[in-house]
Amino acid sequence: MAQVLEFKLPDLGEGLTEAEIVRWLVSVGDVVAIDQPVVEVETAKAMVEVPCPYGGVVTARYGEEGTELPVGAPLLTVAVGGTGAPEERAEAAPGAAPTVGGSAAESAVSSEYSGNVLVGYGTAGPAARRRRVRHESPAVAKPLAAAQASPAPAPVAAPAPVAVAPVAVAAGGHRGPVSVISPLVRKLARDRGLDLRDIRGSGPEGLILRADVELAIAVLEGPVAAQETAIAPAPAAAPVSAAAPAAERVPLRGVRGAVADKLSRSRTEIPDATCWVDADATELMAARTAMNAAGGSKISLLALLARICVHALSRFPELNSTVDTTAREIVRLPAVHLGFAAQTPRGLVVPVVKDAGTRTAESLTAEFARLTESARQSALTPADLTGGTFTLNNYGVFGVDGSTPIINHPEAAMLGVGRIIPKPWVHQGELAIRQVVQLSLTFDHRVCDGGTAGGFLRYVADCVEQPAVLLRTL
Repeated sequence: MAQVLEFKLPDLGEGLTEAEIVRWLVSVGDVVAIDQPVVEVETAKAMVEVPCPYGGVVTARYGEEGTELPVGAPLLTVAVGGTGAPEERAEAAPGAAPTVGGSAAESAVSSEYSGNVLVGYGTAGPAARRRRVRHESPAVAKPLAAAQASPAPAPVAAPAPVAVAPVAVAAGGHRGPVSVISPLVRKLARDRGLDLRDIRGSGPEGLILRADVELAIAVLEGPVAAQETAIAPAPAAAPVSAAAPAAERVPLRGVRGAVADKLSRSRTEIPDATCWVDADATELMAARTAMNAAGGSKISLLALLARICVHALSRFPELNSTVDTTAREIVRLPAVHLGFAAQTPRGLVVPVVKDAGTRTAESLTAEFARLTESARQSALTPADLTGGTFTLNNYGVFGVDGSTPIINHPEAAMLGVGRIIPKPWVHQGELAIRQVVQLSLTFDHRVCDGGTAGGFLRYVADCVEQPAVLLRTL
């Protein structure tokens, strides 16, 4: 006998508690292999294709596209195993395509389980959750037959009868084997007193779907509903209103919801302060031009700013820390994992360059490019978006000069970089046109005072104005 196994939404890691169904990759009746992706979901971190640990026939899906499901909620059910007998396949996998001798179905339906796991998966097969069908006793009247046999009461101003699709009820009372898999369909029919043997399924090979049961219920309740509708007084005509259109409501979920939660938590928990300074970036731009003119891989401006940040954090380690509020301790972190803000079609994300302090400018350039492209393609993994210890935010790409960044909780600081534009500047005692940038630092006032934050920002500005001091670290 085939077993119907329930596959629940697994723990996708990093404390994620829910995911939104973006796209189903399989339909009811499809044959799936072990570890085959069956659904694409969006979490607060990334888009993920979820593989199914069972091989068999999909018998039910839970949740439409756009629905949010919590971790541990049923995702789909799969019929696995079985001897391949025709009547067994009709019950366990009525939607599967018929094959000669059933060999294809038998080879695809497997009782083995995946050895590859996501976070929270188990490789052992869960216990089967099949229910025995308890048929009603002959003494129980068949509701559909009674509805057809008994004369309907004379309606008051009865409307024209509504045609009902003929597939819902078997003509003459279909008494064949019940072709239904979903426990929800069985429960719905049982709760409304329907005998599934009297319903003809509209699914593949006669599979009884939820829509078939709901249609049968509508057939039973139709005359009563029609009478109630006819007797009820007509509602008064709604007055013509010149009010403005209703406001649009946009759900805070997915990436947008995660950003909202993190920023709200940052402003609630972190007593932040911001300081800023203008710096002459002319020499930094010239140094980058000279590096790229020398041949080899091109060096990005963001990579040079990252090297400056890492070097400054080695001198001011207070800003590469976090606060353990439970223990009331400042935790200074040994490595710099540098986050950088990236705008994508899905919203703002912060990919993280791991061990940024050990990377060269060329390595940083390549990693920034890889993570940025993955962000644009919605291909970042949860690991790419977590573990940051300090964030670099280059909002100058939006054409703005300055900002007061909100700290990326639970980090302790963020450096913001505005656009670099020509401005009048006093250089070597004379007024000149120089490439000027505004740098702003938002910091957690619990980890340090203004003197430390100002010292960090001033050192960053000095390196931007005189990049030669960093030549040995590039």
